[in-house]
Amino acid sequence: MKRILAGLMGVALAASATSATDPIAIQIGQRSASVFIQLPPNLSVDFSLAFEQVSGLTEQSIGLSAGFVDPTNAALLARLPQGASIPAAFPVLIAVEPPSIGPLSFTGVVAISLLTPNLVWTPGTPLRLFAAPLGGEFVDITSGTSAGSYRAGASKGGFSEFLVVSDLRAVDTVIAQKFDRLQSKLNQYALAIPASIKADLQARLEAARSSYVAGNPQHAALTIDGFAATVQQHGDTEIPNIWRASRDVTNIAGELRSGAATLSYSLGLKASSGS
Repeated sequence: MKRILAGLMGVALAASATSATDPIAIQIGQRSASVFIQLPPNLSVDFSLAFEQVSGLTEQSIGLSAGFVDPTNAALLARLPQGASIPAAFPVLIAVEPPSIGPLSFTGVVAISLLTPNLVWTPGTPLRLFAAPLGGEFVDITSGTSAGSYRAGASKGGFSEFLVVSDLRAVDTVIAQKFDRLQSKLNQYALAIPASIKADLQARLEAARSSYVAGNPQHAALTIDGFAATVQQHGDTEIPNIWRASRDVTNIAGELRSGAATLSYSLGLKASSGS
């Protein structure tokens, strides 16, 4: 594992962070990058990226940086939904912004894992993993949480800024917004998806929402999982599923699958709560 220093990248990140030369250790695997970030005096996080298929993966091509943020910074908080805040015990922003002239490209989704001992997982924890384009709106992308001391998982069709957020919104509010966001993406990319597949995905999304409204979030989650599986099935040939550092293509399949994964997670929380 090689010790390197990474500066904060991007105007928005630099404006909200208080440190620009924090030590980051990166280990590159065949289809993965494992990152250990140590921020003084005692903050640390293991952050990993796992790809289905990837090329051009190097320490330099990832474009990863990290640093402190001010949990009370008004400009940063304005990028979070109302009812969400940055935990004082872990005010860390991680950015993954591969350089546009770099060789990195991947297909499908990139699985993201974050583990920090500075936070504690408890049943019903409001801690979530949020992501945003540089300077943009943060949204919940969580697809799983667990102990150890706090671990969160997610997936993406591209890269962004990442924050652990305490989200006190009602789960029904979160679910409604995730349904709307997934529908918006399906609408946005409709012309790039064959009509028969688009109709199938639309029917699955509507069926999931109907099950949820009818009080059956568990069935809704299973239906959304079917939505994601259908996207993956057609991703190699009929739905664009490639991300490139040049940003000249859109990973539509990856965005739809990641949106479905975080919606399924929230539906599962609703089902387990019994309310």
